Amino acid sequence: MSVIEEGAKKSGVLWLSLDRPRLAWHTWHDGAIYVVTGGGEQSLPGLAEAGRVQVTLRSKDNGARLVAFDASVEVVDQAEAADAVAALAKDRLNAADGAGLTARWAAESQVVRLTPR
Repeated sequence: MSVIEEGAKKSGVLWLSLDRPRLAWHTWHDGAIYVVTGGGEQSLPGLAEAGRVQVTLRSKDNGARLVAFDASVEVVDQAEAADAVAALAKDRLNAADGAGLTARWAAESQVVRLTPR
């Protein structure tokens, strides 16, 4: 298991270098990191349009920087990436509309895959 995979699996949050460093919750699934943005979810301005982004993972134990790396950015078709969307929904804490969460995402949000380069 790589440091990136281990760090992403152990911590539910990461930092993305966008207009400023942005904290984001995420899910590790099938070799990539998935995040959801927009539609009442976390605001990650410019991520969906970016070709790449720098990701920083921190240690869950002490908060120290574990690893920083560049990742390719791809907005996914939520119907085609149903397993990844289900994993994201499972990891979404405190969702007000748990039963309708994925339907709301399909209508209002973007799911983005971050693939380590």
